[in-house]
Amino acid sequence: MSMRAYIQSIYRYPVKGLTPEQLPTVMLSTGQPLPNDRRYAIENGPSGFDPADPKYFPKTYFLMLMRDERLAALDAHYDDDSHVLTIRQGGAEVARGDLETADGRATIEAYFKAYCANELKGPPKVLSGGNHSFSDVAKKVVSIINLASVAALEDIVGQPVDPLRFRANLYVTGWPAWSELEKVGQTLSVGDARLSVTKPIVRCAAINVDPATAARDLNLPHTMMRNLGHANCGIYAEVVADGRIAAGDAVAPVGDV
Repeated sequence: MSMRAYIQSIYRYPVKGLTPEQLPTVMLSTGQPLPNDRRYAIENGPSGFDPADPKYFPKTYFLMLMRDERLAALDAHYDDDSHVLTIRQGGAEVARGDLETADGRATIEAYFKAYCANELKGPPKVLSGGNHSFSDVAKKVVSIINLASVAALEDIVGQPVDPLRFRANLYVTGWPAWSELEKVGQTLSVGDARLSVTKPIVRCAAINVDPATAARDLNLPHTMMRNLGHANCGIYAEVVADGRIAAGDAVAPVGDV
């Protein structure tokens, strides 16, 4: 029998690189990410992305934390019903626009043209491809972080490591450190849903950015390689059976439910 594990928290990221939004509960659908997770991205120079025929593009085509840590200083909120993105900086609202209208996108684009002027390789453009997900991987996935692995990293670096650095959808407590990496190939029962674990998450420089301060203050992938021999932290999973999940729900291999 596996050690009992639970969802501590659930997050989505409506715009790639911008603020996580915590959810108490969410409905998962087969073959899909969390609703509106990475629904939008901000193109950094022409990418060739076609909204009518959306395909995977590497994150280097977009504004992203791996390169653009100043994004973490913004507080963004997306409203599902109105499609309005509101951006605050230092507590003050600095931009607001409906991401499904040309005028609304233009307002957000004008803000990032000024805010990220030194990082831009061309005009910023808000991209959407309907139910396309601007994930770091081509498949539509749910990302899972084992909080015990984050705690183990804290022991290695000798200072707190905010779990939100890892920008996961599900944060799980109750697994031993690094045991999530052994779950590749397993199907997990998560609330009423079923998720098939497909691969470990190889971490990039995005996790070096403190989400609270926007400071690039650690070199975690390098530290992990030096101390662990790998830079994996967390797992990707595909939803293989619909179901509602909520914070506090149990997570377990299907045979252990």
